Amino acid sequence: MKFSVFQISRRGGREKNEDRMGYCYTREAGLFLLADGMGGHPEGEVAAQIAIQTISALFQREARPRLADVPTFLTAALLAAHHQILRYTSDRALGDSPRTTLVAAVVQDGCATWIHCGDSRLYLVRAGQVVTRTRDHSYLELRNASFQGLENVNRNVLFTCLGSPSKPVFDLSDATHLEQGDRLLLCSDGLWGSLDDEVIAHEMSRQIVSESVPLLVEAALREAGSASDNVTVVAMEWETPDQFASTLGISTDSISDGVFASTIQAGLMDGGLSDDLDELDDEAIERSIAEINEAIRRSSASRKL
Repeated sequence: MKFSVFQISRRGGREKNEDRMGYCYTREAGLFLLADGMGGHPEGEVAAQIAIQTISALFQREARPRLADVPTFLTAALLAAHHQILRYTSDRALGDSPRTTLVAAVVQDGCATWIHCGDSRLYLVRAGQVVTRTRDHSYLELRNASFQGLENVNRNVLFTCLGSPSKPVFDLSDATHLEQGDRLLLCSDGLWGSLDDEVIAHEMSRQIVSESVPLLVEAALREAGSASDNVTVVAMEWETPDQFASTLGISTDSISDGVFASTIQAGLMDGGLSDDLDELDDEAIERSIAEINEAIRRSSASRKL
């Protein structure tokens, strides 16, 4: 694999930054993550950190050096992150649970597959155009899809997230083949809430990611002004041509099977979270996978009615 990657997070006009992001990779697989802790609930930054640490730890365990089944991994890892947030809430007897959005992408075999819950987005940009992007789990998106009865609902309200008492709703993409120069951009709503999709795509295609991403973030902060939300981005450019090589370019060809590189630090929080992650055993993953299969079975049964 050969790619360039850049990540940045700015606090904006908020008192604290509840966004978290990072990436990790082996010789044959890469994982890119972004979580936006939700205001209105306690410790949103904790929920976001738990989510990316949990998924990163599972990736390190399962990608040796590749994932056996990318869709199954992403779904099980998302549910495991959700369970870890609920466990954190229960262990500390919190009156309300921390909550977060999540978007995660795996690149393997020249393809990208992603999963998301909430309104943190992934964009696939090719030749200056948005090939596809995730659709937010918000009432605004439902209104845009002509669902009835949502006229008076706050457009910014999400109907799902990680850490809520109910099982999270999420969307999982098909594997998408990457072409040379494709950009994957994962971002919090602080970016897309201020900049149109066309602007994001145009600016992402003008320069390498290490130069285009900071400019996009600064543009979003200027547009939002003093009321700006946290603005966080992780962006990857696939198989960057030599003439566009940057100091952030990564080639995994020479990495041995057992090597795992990551920008996501474990054990940053009080209360032994790193110990909790060590206890994510096969049984916990099997429970998550069983939930997935049951949800698929129910969905298939409902479509037959």
